[in-house]
Amino acid sequence: MSEISILLVEDEKKIAETLKKGLEEQQYKVTLALDGDQGRKLFDHEDFDLVIADINLPGINGYELLRHIRTVNQQVPVLMATAMGTTEDKIEGFNSGADDYIVKPFDFAELVVRIKALLKRSLNQPVVGKNIRVSDLIMNLDSKEVSRAGNPIQLTAKEFQLLEYMVKNKNRVVSRADIALNVWDIDFDTGTNVIDVYVNFLRKKIDRNHEHKLIHTQVGMGYVLKEIS
Repeated sequence: MSEISILLVEDEKKIAETLKKGLEEQQYKVTLALDGDQGRKLFDHEDFDLVIADINLPGINGYELLRHIRTVNQQVPVLMATAMGTTEDKIEGFNSGADDYIVKPFDFAELVVRIKALLKRSLNQPVVGKNIRVSDLIMNLDSKEVSRAGNPIQLTAKEFQLLEYMVKNKNRVVSRADIALNVWDIDFDTGTNVIDVYVNFLRKKIDRNHEHKLIHTQVGMGYVLKEIS
């Protein structure tokens, strides 16, 4: 297998150099950018298997960098590594296209686990050529298009992943822990309500203006996407 290439965008030089050294010891090739503008230029001119980016960066910030990355490449996994750890910060990060989010200070071992999980998912993504249908909801796993009753629905990357997981587990209650492990790839911080917020995002986009609701809450248990009989 070829060497995994990581773009690390971190403006605190000491932290950046420590992370770079640690990741290189894990046999990753790491390219360092100390501001958002440099990170954007590097991403535009080189191929990377994964991006790690802070939010508070000189030049363009991490959210702007991430949105730029998503205009160029929808598939490359992006991990936000930042001290900005509120639920609102995480939601903005995921809405900008992040695949995962780790809050400083963090254990290096946890960072490595998250990187491996993201790479495993992206490098082993199965090729699919069919739609997934539940009632009048259709998902295309190739084009990432979603529609209900023939009407297109625009989803963020994380919303799409969450819906895909629920669709593949239709008529089965999935707990918040199930969602955290399978959509966020790791035990999620139970002190935040990010998962509940994202389920509500999906409800508004999938069920609003429809008499028959697909997404339901099982109190004390989790959520279920029910096929309409």
